[in-house]
Parts: sequence; C-alpha cells; structure tokens
Amino acid sequence: MLSKNVFDLLFYFYQNKSADITQRRLSEVFECSLGKVNKIVQEAEETKLLSVDSEGRYALTQAGLTALEPYKVRNAVIMAAGMSSRFAPLSYEKPKGLLKVKGEILIEREIRQLQEAGITDITLVVGYMKEKFFYLQDKFNVKIVVNEDYYRYNNTSTLIRVLDKLSNTYICSSDNYFVDNVFEPYVYQSYYSAVYAAGKTDEYCLSCDTNGRIKNVTIGGENSWYMLGHVYFDKSFSDAFCPILKKEYENQETKDHLWENLYMRYIKQLSLFIRKYDADKVLEFDSLDELRAFDSEYINNADSHILKNICKVLNCEIKDIVNIKAIKAGLTNTSFQFSLNGVNYVYRHPGVGTEKYINREGEDFSMKVASELGLDKTFVHMDGKEGWKISRFVENARELDYHKPKEVTEALKMMRALHDSGKVSPFDFDVWVKTEEFLDRLEGTGKKDTEDFIPLLDTMKKVHELVTTDAYAKKCLCHCDCYSPNFLLDDADKMYLIDWEYSGNDDPASDLGTFICCSDYGFDEALDIITEYLGRKPEGKELGHYFGYVAEASYYWYVWALYQETRGNFMGNWLYMWYSNAKLYSKKTIEQYS
Repeated sequence: MLSKNVFDLLFYFYQNKSADITQRRLSEVFECSLGKVNKIVQEAEETKLLSVDSEGRYALTQAGLTALEPYKVRNAVIMAAGMSSRFAPLSYEKPKGLLKVKGEILIEREIRQLQEAGITDITLVVGYMKEKFFYLQDKFNVKIVVNEDYYRYNNTSTLIRVLDKLSNTYICSSDNYFVDNVFEPYVYQSYYSAVYAAGKTDEYCLSCDTNGRIKNVTIGGENSWYMLGHVYFDKSFSDAFCPILKKEYENQETKDHLWENLYMRYIKQLSLFIRKYDADKVLEFDSLDELRAFDSEYINNADSHILKNICKVLNCEIKDIVNIKAIKAGLTNTSFQFSLNGVNYVYRHPGVGTEKYINREGEDFSMKVASELGLDKTFVHMDGKEGWKISRFVENARELDYHKPKEVTEALKMMRALHDSGKVSPFDFDVWVKTEEFLDRLEGTGKKDTEDFIPLLDTMKKVHELVTTDAYAKKCLCHCDCYSPNFLLDDADKMYLIDWEYSGNDDPASDLGTFICCSDYGFDEALDIITEYLGRKPEGKELGHYFGYVAEASYYWYVWALYQETRGNFMGNWLYMWYSNAKLYSKKTIEQYS
C-alpha cells in the first residue's frame, strides 16, 4: 500500500505527464518544505515509481502506474430515485435531477463530469417518474436500475439494489451541481465531501481526528463542516459496508432512514475521511428561491405548469411567487405553501393514481358550496379536471380537539349546516360502494388472509342492509371525511372545514360516523355526540341507524387503510382503531334493530 504522500506525488505526475516539474514546483503544489518533497521524491525513485532524466525531469514509470491501480475508480452510482418533495413545486412535475441549471440538465452535467474523469461504468438508480430518466441509457451509455420502493423507504433501498457494484465507487446524488469537476480517476481512500457552515445548521455535522477520519456525526451543529455532495467508497469500505447493509436492511429503521444513519451506527467499523470543499463549489438546491439565487433564469421562467396555474388564477408573474415551502406530503396529495404580495397560500397537487378513487369534479362542486355556506373560507380556486387547487393558508392553524366541548359543538353545527343546506351534488359518495372498491383492490395482496375477515365482512353487509332500508335513510351533500384534522381553527378560533376530496351525496349519518370512528371516544361519549347533533336523544332503530354508520365508516376506513398499506403507507394505530370500532358498532347496530 502506498503512503498518502507517495500516492499524491504519483497521481500528480499522472495528471501532469508532459509538464516540466521541479521539486520547487512540487513544494508549492503540496504546500510543504523542499526537504519533505525531496524525501518523498527520493522514496518514489528508489522504488522505481518515478524516473528522472539527465536534465532532472521526472516521469511516472510503468511501475508507478501499476502501483496506482488499486486506487483506480471502477464505477459510479447515481442515486436518482427519490421524490425531492422539499423542492416544491418543480419536483412535482419532473425529477429534480432533470432540472436545467445554467443551461445544463443536472444529472447530464454530472454524468459528463464522471466520464471526463475516465469513469464510464455508471449506474443510475431511478424510481420517482423513472421513465423520464430512461433516455440517458442511450445518450450516455449508462445502466438503469429501478427502485420500486422509492416512495416508502429511504436511500438505503437504492444502495441495496447495487451492492454487487460497490467497490472503488463514487456514490452521487442526481441533484448536486459541481462548479468544477470533483471526480478523479484515482482516489486514495474513502471519503465524504463536506462544506463549512458558519453558525447553526441542521445538516449532518462532522467531527474528525487529526488525520481527517470522521469519528462522529451529529444531526445539527454550529460552525461545523457538514456532509454535502458526493461520496467515495473504496474497496475496503465497500467490503465492510455491504454485509452490514444486507443484515440491517431487514430492520424497518434501516429502510426508513438514510444510509448515512446506518453508517453513523457503525462508524467505528466504517472508515470515511472528510474531503473539504468551498461552499460555492459543491451545491445543492433545497428550494426554488435557492435555485433562483444561483440561476437567474428561474426568476421569470421556471418552466413550471404549476407556477403558471398560480399566475393565471392570481393574476401575477412567476417572479412574484416567493417563500415556497413544501408541506409534508399527505396520503393522497402533495402541497406547498407560497407567498404573493404578503399573503400566504397553499397549492394542492393531486397524488399520482388518486384519480382512481377520488372524484375531483365532485370535490370542485363541494368546495364552491363550502365557500358559499361559509364552511371553508380558505377556498380560492380549484381545477375539477386536473385536481389542483389554491387555498388561503391558515396561520398558526390547529386542528379540532375532540375533548373541547366548544370546538366539538361548532364542528357539529357545521355538519348540520351542510346537511340542512338543501345542496345536492351531481355526484354521490356511497360509502359502501367505495368500501367494495377497496375490497376489490385488496384481492391478491394477502390483506384479506385473516381469521375473521370474512365473518366481519358478512356482518358489515348485514349492517349495510339495515341502515339503507330503514325509515331514517336519506341522502344529502356530505363532507364524507369529517375528522379532526379537517376542522382547522385559526388564532381567532374561527373554524374551517377543509379537504373535500371524498365529498358527495350520502346519508348524513355517514359524516357523523366518520367523526366518531376517527376519535378516541368511548361508547357513552359517542352517544352524546349523536344526541347533540340531533338535538335529542335517539332510541331504537334511529339510534341503530347512527350506530350503523359509525360501523360502516369504521369499516370503510379499515379497508381503505389496508389498501394504503399495500402501497407502503403504513397506518399504525389507525388500522386497529377502525377495525375495533367496526366490530363494536356493528354489534351495537344489530342489537338496536333486534
């Protein structure tokens, strides 16, 4: 194994084959004394790694080239599977790596830089909008690997798919911009690139020993070097890392977190060194505002259908849309907050595939009714065909507290105002029809393979027949998703009923059923809620009717949650709560009708 000093010397002569290089020049390049340079050169000469001619000119020998061979970069992996949801709204329309920055597409620039460094074995791991990357295979002769878990797991799900490729390997992100080419054909040891943060940062901050080996990583720090940009795995690192990832990948914690978190847990066994760069040389754009600061083209033209939608509705220019912040993605949509002329708004972008079970035209109708009735004054505009909408942002919003009587009373009044409005949608939302649709989607998923699935389904069919044929069955415009997160309160305690995605004509008892089944109410509390809504205490079959819709709502959300879990959206305690409520209230319903 070469010493670091000899490696640096040989690599310098590899890069500068025809230069007339003196020891004084080497002293300037390596920022060390002439005496030290002389000692390093002498060592290389004695081992025949360098030759010197009669005029004192040095050259790399064949033996020197052979000595560099273990340090040769074999390949590169570019991680391009993620959604980059923080980079709203541009990443909602195309993968971040395909953005054009200063005239070049980010990932294309990175591939060219790798190839210029002699690295031609390049693998792209894609997931989100994967088909948009496929053209790169022919254009640059790169390999494509698909990560189908990109939407539910973190970047460990990318590396697990390329374990066989990890050797002397660059690990890159598709969205980095390197002002100068950072890639080299030979690298001495594994490293993580880093830039310096003056002041506080929430990045992954590094502490190193005197040799530059990373000895500790903390999430967040102050006046610190932090991880940013590319990583280099040498063969010894790859040989240690691969079996660790294989073993740990069975743990949900590993799947959910970055590979850097796994490295942090095994930092004593995994040797990475810091490679420092100036902050203006290695760049990553976390927001449109950051990109605008680097590339002025994005000030007036972001090539974004979403931003053009906003401009059309709010009669503004793209440059006026500022302070864009991604809002944590929901199960059916992605959204971002933005400011325009000092007013804050939210743009809601429909999730891929949601058109299969959400009627956007029905939502559009209901949103207009909600605005007219004063139930949702946040509404600005919705496109019923494409499914996007613009709303006013509720500052310091908080959701309804199920155990604050004043708030619950207001929520019940809002439900009653909707139900009594006489408004009829062009579209129905039959909770049982929707339940059956989700049951069909569960075929072949294994989610039906439980001991009591069929008995519970048979019970729910009986409940459905009872509540739809009794004297209390009726239909009106309903919200169909009346639970606490959709009742927002502002600083003045003004309440807004938001998110009308599932709305349509249904039995009003269905809204009440959802309100109860998504709470932590016990049976007596649920009875109090029904009584307050009606303004009197129901009995017999009328009470059974309302219990039945608590059961139906519980069962609907139960099978909905099972379906969401097949798509990687894990529902946690909600799944069990809806299952339990379906069992309890179906039993109570049948008792009331007996």
